[in-house]
Amino acid sequence: MRRPETSHEVVAAVLRRGTAYLLGRRPEHKRHGGLWEFPGGKIHAGEDDLAAARRELAEELGLRVTAIGGILYIAADPGSAFEIRFVEVYAEGEPEAMEHSEIRWADAAELLRMELAPADARFVRERLSPADRGSRSP
Repeated sequence: MRRPETSHEVVAAVLRRGTAYLLGRRPEHKRHGGLWEFPGGKIHAGEDDLAAARRELAEELGLRVTAIGGILYIAADPGSAFEIRFVEVYAEGEPEAMEHSEIRWADAAELLRMELAPADARFVRERLSPADRGSRSP
């Protein structure tokens, strides 16, 4: 499948506490409704990954992003113009489901069994290798 000529960049925050990653379930009325995703959203004009992560995680989860690390994975969202950048994110606070229908922490083994949005599923399969599960810190 060809990627659309015009793409929109999206940041997906890979937040980790211990061996668990934070995921949100997309609202039913949205694209990929009911599927789980790493939280985040569109990068607005003039924003870098840090600014977008700060804005999106404050709006969606009530978290304060303190820092970001590198880009872990980039994936096109099939059938859309979205290019998703999975970035390691460090944040303070307890997340609240303000945009998602629910949130949860899941370890790598659980992630492999969850119904994830397509790009998120590829990230989990391709990036969270057995060596990364539980030993590496995004």
